[in-house]
Amino acid sequence: MNASEITSEMEIEYERDGFVRVPAVITPDEAAHYFEAGTRLIERVRADAATPDDPEVTDIDIFIQIVNTWQRDDEMRRLTFHPNVAAAAERLAGTQLRLWHDHILCKMPRNQASTEFHQDQPYWPHRDCPDPISAWIALCDVPVERGCMTFLPGSHRKTDLPVQHLNDPRSLFSICPELEYSPRVTVPLKAGDCTFHHGRCAHMATPNCTDLPRMAHVVIYMQRETRYRKQDHVVTDPLSLEDGAALNGEMFPPVEKFGCWRAGWD
Repeated sequence: MNASEITSEMEIEYERDGFVRVPAVITPDEAAHYFEAGTRLIERVRADAATPDDPEVTDIDIFIQIVNTWQRDDEMRRLTFHPNVAAAAERLAGTQLRLWHDHILCKMPRNQASTEFHQDQPYWPHRDCPDPISAWIALCDVPVERGCMTFLPGSHRKTDLPVQHLNDPRSLFSICPELEYSPRVTVPLKAGDCTFHHGRCAHMATPNCTDLPRMAHVVIYMQRETRYRKQDHVVTDPLSLEDGAALNGEMFPPVEKFGCWRAGWD
């Protein structure tokens, strides 16, 4: 897959609905490789005695999340800066992008916990970023019973909602009741497939009712001009940024620099 394989129909669907499924963004062999790399990273992090105090690691009933894997692991770095993913994101967003952050999301077997409907962007300390985009890459087959995504088409136009809580099934709908009866589109994925969704497209993930872990890698992009809005966030908290500061530099490389970042730490 490359950017030229993003069809005009996909672009229309993304603009209209706030999400689109793109098959085979990476190959099944790549997906299997990065599934194993993600598994090793999770095992390493969980074995680390400092994990409970690591703000970039969340290990709860809903999922295991590790933020900024590209700074922790060479293999995951190569996936985060994968040229297919970045090119497709820029094509769909229709604007120049830079990395906001990445994260692994793993639902363990038989976890029985949904990730409830929420928008992402209210969590983020962003100004001047009306069109962020996330790439949710399936590193294994993700049928409904293994924890795939469900979206509320058009919900990305709700631009003024406060933070919703992804462990509360009523959170989004108590804030925005008209979304409760919106159509819902569930998107199973094969390993290597990807959904791209707007940062304000409301979505949830079903429980993992299978005997296998569900592994996804998410790469989040923001617009090149994005500036910092003072708000707590695990990525920006250590940076001591002034309100209104540009989110740029080595922590937030632009997409056109991804080739040199993909190869290794230098």
